[in-house]
Amino acid sequence: MGIVHRRTGNGPEYRWEDVDVFEYTSNNATKQVLIGRNDGAPNFEVRLFTIPVGGKSSLDHHAHDHGVLIIHGRARVMLGDKFEEIQEGDIVYIPTWERHQFENLSDEPFSFLCIIPPKPVKPETESQPSPAEKQM
Repeated sequence: MGIVHRRTGNGPEYRWEDVDVFEYTSNNATKQVLIGRNDGAPNFEVRLFTIPVGGKSSLDHHAHDHGVLIIHGRARVMLGDKFEEIQEGDIVYIPTWERHQFENLSDEPFSFLCIIPPKPVKPETESQPSPAEKQM
């Protein structure tokens, strides 16, 4: 069955009902998983990242590719050894293993949607304690 998460409030600090906000980097950037495995979506995740004024995302490279839609603000994105200025409405493709980082260039939070394949589920082994045993 499908799910609807209703947006609460207006940007640039976007929030949705029943969606947790997680600290993403040490500079107070945040991440929200808007659609993911917890919603029953086994094949992709839609995430929202918000980077504060003067902040940057982590310098990353991953085994999965990304589709990124800028929804608020202006930034510089590093793609490999190239830098591009981007703004609200632009869309970015990041191939597998390409180093990338976003740097907020605006005077308000910078937000973008990021669509990725789901991360693999780590199988539980018989040697791991049960949830009840972990509480003891």
